Amino acid sequence: MLYIYNKSTDPYFNLAAEEYLLKEFQEEIFMLWRNDSSVIIGKNQNALAEIDLDYVKKNRIKVVRRLSGGGAVFHDLGNLNFTFIVNEGLSSFADFRKFTEPIIEVLRELSVDAEFSGRNDITIDGRKISGNAQYCYKNRILHHGTLLFSSSIRDLSAALKPRSLKFEDKAVKSVEKRVTNISEHLKKPLTIEEFIDLIMDHVKRGKEGRVYEFTPEDVKKIEGLVREKYGTWEWNFGESPEYKFRNEKKFPGGTVEVHLNVEKGRIEDVKFYGDFFGKRDVAEVERLLKGVRHSEEAIREALMGVNTADYFANISVDELLSLFF
Repeated sequence: MLYIYNKSTDPYFNLAAEEYLLKEFQEEIFMLWRNDSSVIIGKNQNALAEIDLDYVKKNRIKVVRRLSGGGAVFHDLGNLNFTFIVNEGLSSFADFRKFTEPIIEVLRELSVDAEFSGRNDITIDGRKISGNAQYCYKNRILHHGTLLFSSSIRDLSAALKPRSLKFEDKAVKSVEKRVTNISEHLKKPLTIEEFIDLIMDHVKRGKEGRVYEFTPEDVKKIEGLVREKYGTWEWNFGESPEYKFRNEKKFPGGTVEVHLNVEKGRIEDVKFYGDFFGKRDVAEVERLLKGVRHSEEAIREALMGVNTADYFANISVDELLSLFF
């Protein structure tokens, strides 16, 4: 087994590194890693429906889609991630308990009464400290999980506060659970770096292997995967399942309601309703927005050069844009 402590904190790089190790290596792997503030969404989720977009943008929190299913999770430097990649085929797929056992053993050695709970969680006193997910590629299983050590619970709660009433879709929904940090349950203070060492040492004792560090060639290939996939809007937002979006707001110029049908992150159909006034037919704006990405930047660009006051009297472009999210 290869043992990797990946010291990058770039979520795009780190998610790409997982796929690279899964698909380009044959050895079994255990890796520990951390991300800067980010929301990591499941493969089958609607990204916009899982986050508070305003909070995420204001706090420069990156949104990255992972290979595995399950719900959205918040990462920061107070959260430790662990990844197992094993050559066991489908026999161990969905066997979450097996991969969480070494983590639970470390916590119990620290006198923390952690236990496996439900389908894919580790809890302390009924509160979640770890969520886990899996992905299968050929005969290899990738299992990864979070470990809330000293995360900002405030940022976690605020970033993952979706306004799902605006969305109608069949995407996988995240389940809100009470969470806690491991550091709050320790008998003696411990830094996250010391915690990382304890976990790595414990897993190493369980299976023979060697420490591995990314080579310049590895880094080059991972960065290529970031450019092609993990750093792109197409993967992180465009891969969202088909959904319908509805929003309504009252402005000084009247009430405007927007209805969207979105496929692969692009607006396939759009309709405006309301008691607003306009000199020109709003259908012209609707036609203009078809095929545009459901993102603020793309919609703003599509409306550039358009005198929106001709269609929505006394309603600014920024007010109109606020309807779409």
